[in-house]
Amino acid sequence: MPDGLYALNFYSPFFADQLKRGRKTATIRLGDKRAKYERSQVVWVTVGSRHSRREKIFSAVIDEVEVKRLSELSPRDVERDNPEFRRVEETRAFLEQIYDRPIEPDALITVIHFSQIVEPGIGFGTVPSPN
Repeated sequence: MPDGLYALNFYSPFFADQLKRGRKTATIRLGDKRAKYERSQVVWVTVGSRHSRREKIFSAVIDEVEVKRLSELSPRDVERDNPEFRRVEETRAFLEQIYDRPIEPDALITVIHFSQIVEPGIGFGTVPSPN
């Protein structure tokens, strides 16, 4: 297992609400990320721009790490990554925006499935009270 604490960071604040409500339970990353993320690994799920402040949404456990071709994504993979999408082509267009380059259907991607770790006394997606 990788050493140190890792984060699954999302650059767009658009995802903060989906994450907090439990609607986004996977992320699709370009390339093979198995060297960085492994099943049962605990990570912070954060939102924020590169080289700036980030908001920790929650801690999560990695449930599964799958490496496959973009064209092999299932409708379930697509929906777990972005509940607004239904087709692989929508995911491909979104990845092209994020990575700022064309992405071929046979590109290698990693689907990282995760589950929020709920602290005792704290409900799903809620922020602990300072009192």
